[in-house]
Amino acid sequence: MIVWRSSSRRNVVAVFSGVGVSSGRAVGPVVRMPDPVAEPAADARPADGADFAAEKARIATAAEQVRADLEHRATTAHGEGSAVLEATALMAADPTLVTAAQKKVDDGTAPARAVWEAAAEVQAMLESLGGYMAERARDVADVRDRIVAVLDGRPAPGVPERDEPFVLVAHDLAPADTATLDPSTCLALVTEGGGPTSHTAILARALGLPAVVAAAGILDVAEGTVVLVDGGAGTIEADPSADTVAQVRAAAAREWTFDGTGRTADGHRVQLLANVGDPKGAAAAAEAGAEGVGLFRTEFCFLDRAEEPTVQEQVEQYRAVLEPFAGRKVVVRTLDAGADKPLPFLTDATEANPALGVRGYRTAVRHPEVLDHQLEAIARAATTSGTEVWVMAPMVSTAGEAADFVERAHAHGLAIAGVMVEVPALALTADALMSEVAFASLGTNDLTQYTMAADRLLGDLAALNDAWQPAALRLVHLTAEAGVQADRPVGVCGEAAADPALAVVLTGLGVTSLSMTARAIPEVAATLLSVTRDECVRLAELALSAPDARAARAAVHAELPPLI
Repeated sequence: MIVWRSSSRRNVVAVFSGVGVSSGRAVGPVVRMPDPVAEPAADARPADGADFAAEKARIATAAEQVRADLEHRATTAHGEGSAVLEATALMAADPTLVTAAQKKVDDGTAPARAVWEAAAEVQAMLESLGGYMAERARDVADVRDRIVAVLDGRPAPGVPERDEPFVLVAHDLAPADTATLDPSTCLALVTEGGGPTSHTAILARALGLPAVVAAAGILDVAEGTVVLVDGGAGTIEADPSADTVAQVRAAAAREWTFDGTGRTADGHRVQLLANVGDPKGAAAAAEAGAEGVGLFRTEFCFLDRAEEPTVQEQVEQYRAVLEPFAGRKVVVRTLDAGADKPLPFLTDATEANPALGVRGYRTAVRHPEVLDHQLEAIARAATTSGTEVWVMAPMVSTAGEAADFVERAHAHGLAIAGVMVEVPALALTADALMSEVAFASLGTNDLTQYTMAADRLLGDLAALNDAWQPAALRLVHLTAEAGVQADRPVGVCGEAAADPALAVVLTGLGVTSLSMTARAIPEVAATLLSVTRDECVRLAELALSAPDARAARAAVHAELPPLI
């Protein structure tokens, strides 16, 4: 949406609105992603007298070149971008696409067109599976474009290289594009498509780049136009004033620090923890000074595995994550399989609606041994790590399920057990829940998705899938209040915690800890230190009384100006 507002310099300025997915403010000239690789002509055929065997070999060679290039990029990528590039490289190495394309060459189709058509078939198959597999269809398109570019002798698609800092604007970004971003030159990201849980959003947060997605009309802004991107407010202002530019650049130059104790201006404690997904991420979070880990995603041990890893394999992997936090708290989430993380030995990828299917704790009904093995491994790793290990289950819907999980955890010697609150029903019955658990942790990504009936993988629903939605915030408030009454800590480990303004609101709603990407901790800490607990409560009330997410965000930001 474009808003025209008054300006002291001229009559109006253009402000584009989208969904802020990574907080912060940045200003710089627009650089557009180059046009995507054009679709080869539908009737493209090999040249007369062409050697079909040689043409098929060209496809295999091009795919191998793309794989090697992506793997090389992975070695120099920043943070989580390395894993994304490695995953895309695996897609390029998968023989399915190459084999299908080569068969089309045998039928008389030119190599580039054959790759295009074969990719379309693979994409259709993945999209029909839904969830995580549907999301991988974007990776197929990226690999397709790269192979076609090699076959046509053109540069590979990707982020433009510039010596001067810039704001990258695109319709959407392929995972491999986002993963290669250099934060020293790319100041911010803006896309017309995408959603809060897209690769663009996830990697922007990991890199500490302000980012706005689902910004309708942004592609109409001419390249070179200076824009101000506000990732917290979800806005992009074209041609900001010189004073505004100077103010934003001064703030960007400031180095945020964290003294290791999260608190408000009047000393109200709010633990600031990190979300981690592997040993490398844990080491980085510990070095950044996080007070502990509020969400240890254990899926990294299981993904891309045809069989369940052994207990000993899990022990070694978990210990590598726990040890950097000796003397601190680590909240371990048990396997969150299903939906966007299918596992062949545990979940059914053909479910019609996997987001509402057998996922998370629900997989233990048919495969209780997988959960028991994991709890055994967590307990064994905990005994030698020196950390205070808490354990929680995802996708729990009732207090009865929570009680069952806690009993299982206790049976394995894990004394502090709780659950994720992602299902609205569990938040609505939080008073009953708190009598069964030692703690609860709100997963705002799924909680918002289910509250708003909006698939978080669909960019078209990004405006609904916003953690600022008052309805979702009310469920957070209900859960936190129940925690206060039962003297149980209630944290937030969804992406909402990384938004400094929303962190203030969540504190006002009563949560006791905030877990986020480690890069976000210093700014969140500084923002909390700028307000008292009473001010947090007042701002939370403003958000709760707003009619929608946009109004809630605007109301709070108006009372909480950016730190300078």
